[in-house]
Amino acid sequence: MPLLDLHKLTAGLSRGWAGFLRDWDRSLRAGNYPQTTRYNYLLAAAQLGRYLGEHSPDPDAAEAADDPCLVTRAHVEAFQAWMIETRSASTALNKHKGLQQFFKWLLVDEQAIDRSPMERVRQPKTPRKLIPVMRDEDTGKLLDACKGKGFTNLRDEALIRLYCNTGARLSEVGNL
Repeated sequence: MPLLDLHKLTAGLSRGWAGFLRDWDRSLRAGNYPQTTRYNYLLAAAQLGRYLGEHSPDPDAAEAADDPCLVTRAHVEAFQAWMIETRSASTALNKHKGLQQFFKWLLVDEQAIDRSPMERVRQPKTPRKLIPVMRDEDTGKLLDACKGKGFTNLRDEALIRLYCNTGARLSEVGNL
């Protein structure tokens, strides 16, 4: 089953939203965007459309739920705040980037809007997650488990020592 099912993605959206998303997908395909990028972009716009119709407390959101050309900065900011509350800041940042592309397409390519509602919407700040460093005792236990004269024992010990002594990433050592 393909990742991107446009009918499923636009289910429950107004004809206006579904039509624009279908046209935008065609434009993205013509630009040779990867399927995962297209999916993430289209999903962000579809989720905004659904939010406006089902969850927005704004009384004029019903009009924007029918036509993406009526979306305002306040709608986008409320959607972004809702994403942070119901999902995470990093998910909201992902949606922000997708919506920037959607409204840029509406503004520049389609000329359907005079001004992007994303113009002065700030990206959500995402907290930095610190990854704990292994304690020396744990590293010692890991190296003890590799004791032996066999190929795999020597290989594993060498890899662990390389990680510990260089701070290299898994992909960097793997590519060696």
